[in-house]
Amino acid sequence: MTRTLRQEIERKCAQLDIPMVGVASADAWDEPPFQPWIPEDFRPRAIYPEVENVIVIGLPVSLPILETSPSIYYHLLYQNVNALLDQYAYRLSVFLSERGHASIYVPRDGYGTISLLKDKPIVFFSHRHAAYLAGLGTFGVNNTLLTKRYGPRVRFASIFTTAELPADRPMEGQLCTRCMRCVRMCPVSAIPEKDYPEGIIEKKACATRAEQLYSRFLSPCGICIKVCPVGEDRKLYRRQDVKMYEDRERYPQYHRAWEHVRSYGSR
Repeated sequence: MTRTLRQEIERKCAQLDIPMVGVASADAWDEPPFQPWIPEDFRPRAIYPEVENVIVIGLPVSLPILETSPSIYYHLLYQNVNALLDQYAYRLSVFLSERGHASIYVPRDGYGTISLLKDKPIVFFSHRHAAYLAGLGTFGVNNTLLTKRYGPRVRFASIFTTAELPADRPMEGQLCTRCMRCVRMCPVSAIPEKDYPEGIIEKKACATRAEQLYSRFLSPCGICIKVCPVGEDRKLYRRQDVKMYEDRERYPQYHRAWEHVRSYGSR
């Protein structure tokens, strides 16, 4: 029965064009895989005491659009992906609830404004840690979750459910190559040259840059995820050589394209 329900969820995700889905047992938060770990008040059962499993869905961020960042083009893509995640997570929660499994969704970005995030740089639930426990990826030096298919270029949302489901386990090994390109290319030097969670990103510096970009409808920054070499999407888009972001002389056509998009809006 539980396997059949999981297959139904996976089929529903396929119908909605959701390429990534995983399940983490709510119990998994109580067995810290590393330290520091999520405080008890920020774990699923502290938010929804009845939860048995957390379903995590992921949507990709298109690499060629991301490469124009910071730009209005990427700004709109980011907003659209977040809106779709909220919609799909809600629809999946209704899908399960209608089948007798009480479920609720957790919104993608529930912090209000970037100014508020600067004052309180923490949210009530971490989708990336949920995705880690659901076996969808491993953490990189840039503090994001890296996936095999899309590297860090994927956004996640979560559904808390009372349904009994076969849960996934965290991925073994590490996807991060420790190339430190994200460290070198961060415009505000917010990323320390240390593995997560030992190296924690300087959230205030990152948020301050995001706030500046947002005032011009150019947020988020996106540089640390566009320069990451991890991800099968690089082969799809023929972007295997990540030196292209620094080597204008060798890749002039790309740099001209990115600058063109950054200079204009669209309608």
